[in-house]
Amino acid sequence: MKEEHDRRDFLKVGVAAVAGLSIGQGSLASIASYVNAQAMEKVRVGLVGIGSRGTVLLKVLLDLEGVEVKAVCDIIENRVVKAQKMVTAAGQPRPNGYSRDETDFKRLCETEELDLVINAVRPWKWHVPICVAAMMTGKHTATEVPAAETIEGCWQLVETAETTQRYCVILENCCYFRNVMLVHNMLRKGLFGELRHCEAGYQHYIGSDTRTAARVRDDKVRLANAYPTHPIGPVAQWMDINRGNRFDYLVSMSADGTRGNRDADINTSLIRSVSGQTVTLYYDTKLPRPYDLIYRVQGTKGIYSATLDKIYIDGRSPKSVTWEPVDDYYKPFESPLWKAWGEKALTRGGHGGADWMTLYRLIKALRTGSAPDIDVYDAATWSCITELSEKSVASRSRPMDFPDFTRGRWKTNTPIGIVGL
Repeated sequence: MKEEHDRRDFLKVGVAAVAGLSIGQGSLASIASYVNAQAMEKVRVGLVGIGSRGTVLLKVLLDLEGVEVKAVCDIIENRVVKAQKMVTAAGQPRPNGYSRDETDFKRLCETEELDLVINAVRPWKWHVPICVAAMMTGKHTATEVPAAETIEGCWQLVETAETTQRYCVILENCCYFRNVMLVHNMLRKGLFGELRHCEAGYQHYIGSDTRTAARVRDDKVRLANAYPTHPIGPVAQWMDINRGNRFDYLVSMSADGTRGNRDADINTSLIRSVSGQTVTLYYDTKLPRPYDLIYRVQGTKGIYSATLDKIYIDGRSPKSVTWEPVDDYYKPFESPLWKAWGEKALTRGGHGGADWMTLYRLIKALRTGSAPDIDVYDAATWSCITELSEKSVASRSRPMDFPDFTRGRWKTNTPIGIVGL
């Protein structure tokens, strides 16, 4: 325990010294979990990583009002040139390009006057260094999933964000799926009663799709839930994790995958919150199956299954305990965000419009000086599941405690309400 405190103290001093940014007279532990950001008319953006995912994000950024893409970075020069052409074709000045080597993102962060650095780089080992470099030079940052590969990396993001008082957002687009936001809206209106249990999982057979395989495995062999943020992000928001509630501990086991150097065929993890709710979390990318994130939410008054696309609400559904289609619930309980922007999002962004919604909400927060829907504590809590599950699997499913990245502030942090426009 002393070694852990010594490491944390070292990080605090090191980050504060290098950042050179004013953080007031209080200690790090007393810094509020939000950033006192000023509204900005334009958000000046630097994009690092312009592969397939980065290109999608760039298209959305160029579609959003109030965004100026000022710099682009990738180790492949042709990608930088392609991105520069996309920006000029959208009517913006040609952004500066960075492609010297795999660490040229540092020069971008040190040179450019930006408000936000977005990271869409693979391999994932660069996610933490890029985010830290951005925050240390006074910029907010947003990263593709996962935010970090290790608990140590999660702490580094949290402590850098707190010290520099810059946002570090994970771009978890599943939180903006239409059905996910419908459930969120209905939970806030009390239709499900008290939430008791959720089920979710990244179940996506990669087969011979080498691009997807690289995305979910990142060339590592792990007996763990290696890609947890897509399923756990929505569940964490439904359960008010880090905002009045938090994940307490996890137990995990992996099916097969122990022969030679194979990954886990299927990983199953169970999570319990301090409020007594439970989560079943799956990871399944190697066995033949249709794509399914599951998303099941069960409360004292009702249940919803995304796999079935059906719902049952006690006292509202037919008197016999049978499923009914969820379609009729969209009209009265549709998320205000989807009511206002759903049609545009579906035509301008991938993943059923969720990509557009994700960046729209982030840019809107920065332009209005408000806190983003997803913060660095979410990024750390959702990403650390990989290492926790790996350790649990390795020790015959021994329970693993979740770190409290908020240092107790989860008790007073305000839950996310109904997401507006």
